[in-house]
Amino acid sequence: MDEQTALIRLFSWLSPAFPIGGFAYSQGLETAIADGRIQDKDQLAEWISGQLHRGSLRTDAYFLAIAARAVTNGDWVTLGEANELCLALQISAERDKETREQAASFLQAASAWPMPMPQVLTAAFDRPMALPIAFGATAGLHGVSPAAAVAGFANSAVAQQISVGVRLIPLGQTAGLAVQAGLEAQIARLGAEALAAQLADISGLSYGTDIASLKHEDLTVRIFRS
Repeated sequence: MDEQTALIRLFSWLSPAFPIGGFAYSQGLETAIADGRIQDKDQLAEWISGQLHRGSLRTDAYFLAIAARAVTNGDWVTLGEANELCLALQISAERDKETREQAASFLQAASAWPMPMPQVLTAAFDRPMALPIAFGATAGLHGVSPAAAVAGFANSAVAQQISVGVRLIPLGQTAGLAVQAGLEAQIARLGAEALAAQLADISGLSYGTDIASLKHEDLTVRIFRS
């Protein structure tokens, strides 16, 4: 597959219309807004920046790159270990359900682009999988550039968080786009950094978002599922 076709395929997978239900999750952001900790675009930008720096967005980018490289190299042991670790690191029952259900939906939707695959990968896809692992493995299988896949996935995840802020704070669309534009450089740095990531590099330091995720299930009124 040529580079242009691979990018078009990646754009399709990252489209808001791609049926994985990402719009239904806030990853704890709804809690932070309900608690009054995030009330404007600057606070929203700081929240997301923290996730890119040492939180779940950084971790997901690392896992995606590791999975893509493992499939490209036929390293099925690393792929399995990465998936097990990614699932084990989900901080709450809601986040665990989120990543598993979106991964299953993504793999089902991506089957619209059939691709021959070894039996070991077919078996892996039939077991519970985390979303960044499923996305990275599929990108590797289809020959999509890992750099493009990581950057696109991270940018899409940031856009989803901004969408939550636009609806709940609420923010205007222009303010939300200003947040997206302001985070471009950090997303690009993370994309480049993730390409060399190993499982030993997986770590996080995001207590605020983790606690918000845990507290989300106790909110009296909830719009989002995490």
